[in-house]
Amino acid sequence: MHQIHKDNHYVPKLYLKQWAKNGVISTYRLLVPNEKIPLWKTHSLKGIAYQEHLYNYVIAGEQTDEFERWLDREFEAPAEEVISRVISEQRLLPDHWRTLIRFAMAQDVRTPARYREFVARQSESLESLLNDTLERSVADLELAVSEGRSLGPADNTAAENFPFNLAIDRQPDGSGLLQAHTIVGRRLWVWNARRLLTDTIKKIPMKDWTILKAPPGLSWPTSDNPLVRLNYHGHEQYDFKGGWKVQNGDILLPLSPKHLLYTCVGNRPMIRGTTLDHDTAQFMRRIIIEHADRYVFSTEPSDVHLIRPRKACAKQFMAERSAWGDWNREQSEAEAKLVR
Repeated sequence: MHQIHKDNHYVPKLYLKQWAKNGVISTYRLLVPNEKIPLWKTHSLKGIAYQEHLYNYVIAGEQTDEFERWLDREFEAPAEEVISRVISEQRLLPDHWRTLIRFAMAQDVRTPARYREFVARQSESLESLLNDTLERSVADLELAVSEGRSLGPADNTAAENFPFNLAIDRQPDGSGLLQAHTIVGRRLWVWNARRLLTDTIKKIPMKDWTILKAPPGLSWPTSDNPLVRLNYHGHEQYDFKGGWKVQNGDILLPLSPKHLLYTCVGNRPMIRGTTLDHDTAQFMRRIIIEHADRYVFSTEPSDVHLIRPRKACAKQFMAERSAWGDWNREQSEAEAKLVR
């Protein structure tokens, strides 16, 4: 039995260390309990951008950290050496680019901000999707029985671990009502993230990416939601609802205070190492800050508060703290009920 990873870092320490000095990182918090809190505080890399049991779901009555370990093995550890090559401006081979892009996509799906987006989306659509899927499956089964044939094996291996259960409610007339149950929460989110990083990632273009450099006097910050998928129509007309395969969509991830992983989908990339002009770089910096969820990280305190004023609200701050405090217990109880 191995020691379970309790503190799940949704922004890897190996990534954040590029902004750290002497093992600590300057942090600007976007939600604070009161205005007396300093604008910037330093944190150890171990003590920031993590949540206890964020990914550690219950299966077969036991909690597992297999997803956390899988992320480390498949996406984080391979990227550490490649990020170092970027910073030292060494040559990158195709496999290095592939590793960076895989790291970027993993970072896109694993943050609390993405969890909230996922829950909101599934709460609106999952029930009807399950109903439609059940109806089609029952219809296919009934047709196969009437024709005296068997159904072929399912070809979607990702669906095999979909967190749900089936129950048949026997009716007085001898028929049965088939019901599917699932819970929109941690287990479903982790299942979906693994599916994206196993199946969908194969369809992501692994070319036309580049590394852009910040101009003198300016550096890239990063955040607890660092991968940006941008729909850009102008400096005052943009949103963060872009996709990995949306034509002309901008995708960017700071890799260090001076290096930015970037692509504009479907377009020829700028030469690697291109130093952006000051106005474009300032806009990119603004985008990174605006996309933050609860934390902005920098090598040193800066003017982030002028771009993204923080919110001081004791009620909201304590509500979020309480919700995260109850997170593992509530999610584990729901996951245990799902398999009964």
